[in-house]
Amino acid sequence: MAAKNFGHLVSFIFGIANDCLVDVYDVGDYRKIILPMMVIRRFDAVLEPTKEAVLKMKANLTAAGIEDQDEALCNVAGEAFCNSSPFTLRDLRSRANQQQLKNDFILYLNGFSENVQDIIKRFEFRNQIDKLSEHDILGLLISKFTDPTINLSSRPVYDADGNMIHEALDNHTMGTVFEEVIRRFNEETNVTDAGRHFTPRDVVELMTDLAFVPVKDQIQSTTYRIYDGACGTGGMLTVAESRIHEIAKENGKSVSIHLYGQENADETYAIAKSDMLVKGEGNQSNNIFFGSTISNDGFSGETFDFMLSNPPFGTPWKTDLKAWGDIKKDDITDTRFRISYQGKDFSLIPDIGDPQMLFLANNISKMKKHTLLGSRIVEVHNGSSLFTGKAGQGPSNLRQYIIENDLLEAIVALPEKMFYNTPIGTYLWVLSNKKEARRKRKIQLIDATSFKKPLRKNLGEKNCEVSPEVRRKILDLYMAFDTADPKYSKIFDLDEFGYWEVPVYTPQLDENGQPIVDKKGNPIKPESDKEQVPFRYEGGIDAFIENEVKPYEPLAYIKHGTEKIGYEFSFTKYFYEPVQLRSLEEITADIRRIEAETDGLLDKIIGR
Repeated sequence: MAAKNFGHLVSFIFGIANDCLVDVYDVGDYRKIILPMMVIRRFDAVLEPTKEAVLKMKANLTAAGIEDQDEALCNVAGEAFCNSSPFTLRDLRSRANQQQLKNDFILYLNGFSENVQDIIKRFEFRNQIDKLSEHDILGLLISKFTDPTINLSSRPVYDADGNMIHEALDNHTMGTVFEEVIRRFNEETNVTDAGRHFTPRDVVELMTDLAFVPVKDQIQSTTYRIYDGACGTGGMLTVAESRIHEIAKENGKSVSIHLYGQENADETYAIAKSDMLVKGEGNQSNNIFFGSTISNDGFSGETFDFMLSNPPFGTPWKTDLKAWGDIKKDDITDTRFRISYQGKDFSLIPDIGDPQMLFLANNISKMKKHTLLGSRIVEVHNGSSLFTGKAGQGPSNLRQYIIENDLLEAIVALPEKMFYNTPIGTYLWVLSNKKEARRKRKIQLIDATSFKKPLRKNLGEKNCEVSPEVRRKILDLYMAFDTADPKYSKIFDLDEFGYWEVPVYTPQLDENGQPIVDKKGNPIKPESDKEQVPFRYEGGIDAFIENEVKPYEPLAYIKHGTEKIGYEFSFTKYFYEPVQLRSLEEITADIRRIEAETDGLLDKIIGR
């Protein structure tokens, strides 16, 4: 759908909200009506052409005493869902009596198949019907949503002569409309969590390119499974499916794609599931699981070929501890987050205030190991995933596991203000367990913070985008690997990011400057500090202590075996370019120029 039509549709939706709901609902509650009505009308518009045939089949099934009718009626409708009520939404526009309209509308909703009933339930839309009826706006709302100048159907609309009046509203565009409506509702009510639910489409398109393009020559005519453990409205899954089909077709392949997602917010879960149904993928709608990915994994034991996700960050996950039985985080036994590594119990669990690393650990646990492509993961993170957690703590342990198992291909630093709800910088982590030969035991860092196209108008905090040209530039850096422009891309060995955290002890001294020891000759309560010793420090820990510590603390010592391993990333360390200071000659010349320009000015000011 063209940008012009997209803008017209969004304006149309907001016009309905302002015309029908003002003075009855607070602005913050508009979404309780608008979002479910968008979904219901989309279902309704798709089902209109087969309504008569469905009702005829229903009469036959009822006469035959068949109670379970959904499957047969859906077959007649030609969709993964159906509505067996006597009405379409257009039929209800003629009701003048509000009580009759209310009764018929409830009957209409009840006529949807069971898979749609779950969606209506998640929206809690039935709770609003009494209020809509009492304020005499239910009929107006239905009339607005069935306006013939707007097509919410996934099918085009033609006139009597076969000319197309309205193009189809494809699922990609419908998802974008949903996301824009959610974003603007949040913006108008100062709700700041819009980005928690969805990712800008330009970023999603970059993610899908990083997932599929590097392996496009290896994609075969077979079935692939794509998973998003924080799927929101399902937009990332939809774009991913479209992109892999496009890449496969370019290479003469035909792929079958199965989509899987999990979401724990009722509204966005309902939108994602409705998207699957309208696409005609009834079985796949069952692959959208409701609940927290952290504490209620909907796909336990499953593995996937591609995993793309933008998990929430900076959001406490205390409710997951309660779901596990009100336990403490150290008591978690889930094998996605607490593993056996190098013969030891190894916790990957981050601080309770930020769950994003848990989503990454969840994806890693679902990687395929015995296929040609293995699994590829592209996941959005903020900067904290690069360095939070001390050596031996969950986030550092996860980085250690990822790096030492050679799973990380690249990290791409994106510009600030790329997302709707936050101005901070974000990073794309690209993981694979089947690296190509040149990438083995290597990690690529890409600094794309300067690659952006300004928006003509800000969308919340978002003031720039990854245009197709910018996306191509980032992908070219990734694909070029060790021949890419070193200003923006750098390649490192795995041990570049590792260090030992070493306790360093300094004995207490007596008045003569001698160490105070116990009867066994051990220092009494020595003061301790910790030093980070890079893996690549020549000579290792002992050399570091000798060269970097003892010149300042000659009596300092360490206890071998007490060190811990840590891993962290620092883009600043590798890409920072200090501002070139001006020379003394340049500064002097500027001062003389200014003096010359202002010569006699002071005399004029004071009137001499």
